[in-house]
Amino acid sequence: MADKSRIEWTDATWNPTTGCTKVSPGCKNCYAEQLALRLQRMGSRNYRNAFRLTLQPHMLSLPLRWKSPRRIFVNSMSDLFHRDVTDAYLDQVFDVMEQADWHVFQILTKRPERMATYTSRRYLNAAASPAHLWFGTSVEDARVIERIDALRRVPSATRFLSCEPLIGPLRDLDLSGIAWVIVGGESGRRRRPIDPMWVREIRRQCRSARVAFFFKQWGGAMSKSGGRTLDGRTYDELPHIASRTSKKRALATA
Repeated sequence: MADKSRIEWTDATWNPTTGCTKVSPGCKNCYAEQLALRLQRMGSRNYRNAFRLTLQPHMLSLPLRWKSPRRIFVNSMSDLFHRDVTDAYLDQVFDVMEQADWHVFQILTKRPERMATYTSRRYLNAAASPAHLWFGTSVEDARVIERIDALRRVPSATRFLSCEPLIGPLRDLDLSGIAWVIVGGESGRRRRPIDPMWVREIRRQCRSARVAFFFKQWGGAMSKSGGRTLDGRTYDELPHIASRTSKKRALATA
């Protein structure tokens, strides 16, 4: 969708599908739904159906046209593992990601059960999925903590959690098999408040488990309103990944 992103933990966004349906309390004030409605009013072709799940096959080849390595957030405006996305279309999306192996693809879902089923079948005869594919699930509060168990069934070297919008405490996270945790507060007029103690508790658990911790934002009327500083500093940790992209990044910063 965009080769430059304002989302702090990624470089670009790519939406081979758009639209979604709500599945848990974290979806209540969905930013993507509000943005899709605005884009529809502006006449955007990809949002002619507003926030109804829509396949966008003309977007499939976009990462192949980006020649410099990027971290790419897959479906910032949708959920790749929505029930209305067919396995045949998933095959096309994964074919592109596997071919464009100079990028890192960050695939985030609120439906990790289907993610686990699909990837286990696709990579049945491999030790794991390709290293440049990162798989994550959203965990906004303790009511959906079982998503982490489903994520652990994904055959991947890099699994991550997005605790955003964080709307409740997560005191007993099992971070085994998890490489990265992103935390952020909600934004917008109807935002639900975030308690700093919730953030500190997740940071503590990440430290104990030696998991990379990324604090994205406090939230506010606008996404940037509250800033990103936690106890006097920012947290921009990323998981280690032994891929061609990370090697290039490491060489560039050496």
